[in-house]
Amino acid sequence: MHAYRTHNCGALRGTDAGQSVRLSGWIHRKRDHGGVLFIDLRDHFGLTQIVVGPGSPAFETLDRVRVESVVTITGDAVAREGGAVNANLATGEIEVRALEVTVQSAAVELPLPVAGDAEYPEEIRLKYRYLDLRRERLHANMMLRSGVIASLRRRMIDQGFTEFQTPILTASSPEGARDYLVPSRVHPGKFYALPQAPQMFKQLLMVAGFDRYFQIAPCFRDEDARADRSPGEFYQLDFEMSFVTQDDVFATIEPVLAGVFEENAGFGGRKPWAVTQGAFPRIPYAESMLKYGNDKPDLRNPIVIQDVSDHFRNSGFGIFAKMVEDGSIVRAIPSPGTAEKSRKFFDEMNDWARAEGYAGLGYVTRKAGEFGGPIAKNHGEAGMLAIYEQLGLGPDDGCFFAAGKEAQAAKLAGLARTRVGTTLDIIEKDTFKFCWIVDFPMFEYDEDAKKIDFSHNPFSMPQGELEALETQDPLTIKAYQYDIVCNGVELSSGAIRNHRPEIMYKAFEIAGYSQADVDRDFTGMINAFKYGAPPHGGSAPGVDRMVMLIADEPNIREVVVFPMNQKAEDLMMNAPNAATLKQLRELHIRIVE
Repeated sequence: MHAYRTHNCGALRGTDAGQSVRLSGWIHRKRDHGGVLFIDLRDHFGLTQIVVGPGSPAFETLDRVRVESVVTITGDAVAREGGAVNANLATGEIEVRALEVTVQSAAVELPLPVAGDAEYPEEIRLKYRYLDLRRERLHANMMLRSGVIASLRRRMIDQGFTEFQTPILTASSPEGARDYLVPSRVHPGKFYALPQAPQMFKQLLMVAGFDRYFQIAPCFRDEDARADRSPGEFYQLDFEMSFVTQDDVFATIEPVLAGVFEENAGFGGRKPWAVTQGAFPRIPYAESMLKYGNDKPDLRNPIVIQDVSDHFRNSGFGIFAKMVEDGSIVRAIPSPGTAEKSRKFFDEMNDWARAEGYAGLGYVTRKAGEFGGPIAKNHGEAGMLAIYEQLGLGPDDGCFFAAGKEAQAAKLAGLARTRVGTTLDIIEKDTFKFCWIVDFPMFEYDEDAKKIDFSHNPFSMPQGELEALETQDPLTIKAYQYDIVCNGVELSSGAIRNHRPEIMYKAFEIAGYSQADVDRDFTGMINAFKYGAPPHGGSAPGVDRMVMLIADEPNIREVVVFPMNQKAEDLMMNAPNAATLKQLRELHIRIVE
């Protein structure tokens, strides 16, 4: 018999009754029923019930040790009878009568329990993450993560992609987020940077002629934590393709993403979900900002925002009329089926908008065709009927209004759309809806710097290429740039790349960079492009966010094995910590207090 186990704790079935078995694992729970000890023994694979009576030599030992101690138990597998069968447990048809026990490792008192679903403070959970990971939900999440990565890798290889590993120690980039810097011992005063993404390297792989690249890439950004973003590091499915159009990129990655979500349908015992079938909808950026108030729309929400500014031009509602005259806009957020809602619902939405830092959220109520509220009273029934006809609203539907400068009004309308949809419980359940946001503006006007700058990715190919850069108003130029969005979560940005030096120099010139600036800051890429670069493009969907969506977790830390806290601290390993004087001297660094 093996020293530790003949079976794992999830393997035994009713057909194994009568066998002598040996199991090893953690004591999950202990129950004393009138002198008979019942123990749930747990390992990575499952639970098995152990029974030991007072006459057994194992009783005293098992009675003494704490839960979460690691033990090896030898005994006989016995079939459970009638009502004793546990249908909720894979091993529920049998139990093991313990004859011998060996304590492999005794546990001290636990700082947090493993059994049960009790919530504990994040600080405790992160400090003792190895205990937290023993809990069923977290353990399942990490296995899901591993399965998602394996599935992504398999699907990419099946699509003809080759996996490469790009450097972790690289050069700092003047574009993007804040870098993590690594001092060089052999080059005093100089620093490496951890890659924010393998962007330049993957493009250089295309220049090198590898055609289709991917990797499950670690990325490092010194950014503040959010619910959907880990501080410090994250992983993405990074890929790039040569000789492709935007359509080619979409057609390649859509079945990979949809397939992974379909493969894990019903994870966690939930109802199996539906996933977008066929080509993902493509929504131009400007349309997304109008209809959904942001560039990451949740298409499960049926509410569509519309611009109703013209209805209030020279209207009886003076506040909106004056705002429209001064260049502001009015966006309408339909609120269907609110006839039974009290005035309190509408007032609370207005109070919420003010709490978010806005002047307020106007509204109109309607019940059995009768309009209510100050806007309706001043704008008049004919004016309200015209608005309702445009919005496609009925006699028992309400409506909210966001007014202000375009960016401000659009943002408030988008937030209100989400809140109304959630409050009215009209967001579709058990489905994952993907879409592409396309036609992003290449440039934007920076009000603070009083100059034109890149709106997003400076390495995207402008639509119209060099001719557009030379003949169009820069603020009208769109880029071959796109985002993948799922249920209101941005999974990644991507683009068809600007692979021609003359176009890159001109694009950067418009944003205020000289040719010398480009040659200095992007040396490796611009030089490589001068030796023949194929048209290429790609994207990099976030692995952490995919797993977070599938697991239905509200915070990304629930799907990362060893995450940092919101202050970018690893409480378990005590990082970051102070360097020794010897280390600092080797690195030629002096700390400024």
